[in-house]
Amino acid sequence: MYNQKTLYNKKLLFLGALLGFLGVILGAYGAHGLKPILTEENLEIYETAVRFQFFHALFALIVGSFSFLSKKAANTIYYLLLIGIIFFSGSIYGLSTNDLTDFDFTKIALITPVGGILLMTAWLVLIVNIYKYASLKPRS
Repeated sequence: MYNQKTLYNKKLLFLGALLGFLGVILGAYGAHGLKPILTEENLEIYETAVRFQFFHALFALIVGSFSFLSKKAANTIYYLLLIGIIFFSGSIYGLSTNDLTDFDFTKIALITPVGGILLMTAWLVLIVNIYKYASLKPRS
């Protein structure tokens, strides 16, 4: 059935599924609802946010299936991805549709690179944990 480590990664699996689900909705909204009202440049920017959200949805699903990650590593990756996507893709969604709202998303544009750094850090945490795991395995 499930081992204890799989249960630790359940949050990552849920996050990946949720980000993927929302990515489909937001991508369809961009392609059908926003296409007639956004400039070509803003639509490309919006699509960048969707693409990065999907990349990291897949990342969460794949990492969530790893049994070698410690609870601490899985939780760290989970929070880095969650906050990173909200900051990175979320701010890009806002910036690309800035002309459609009363809120000026350019005032919070500095959270975009912070979100990118958080996403890169999630990848680094995975790299470090893969290295640790590979170093602990006996060689035959």
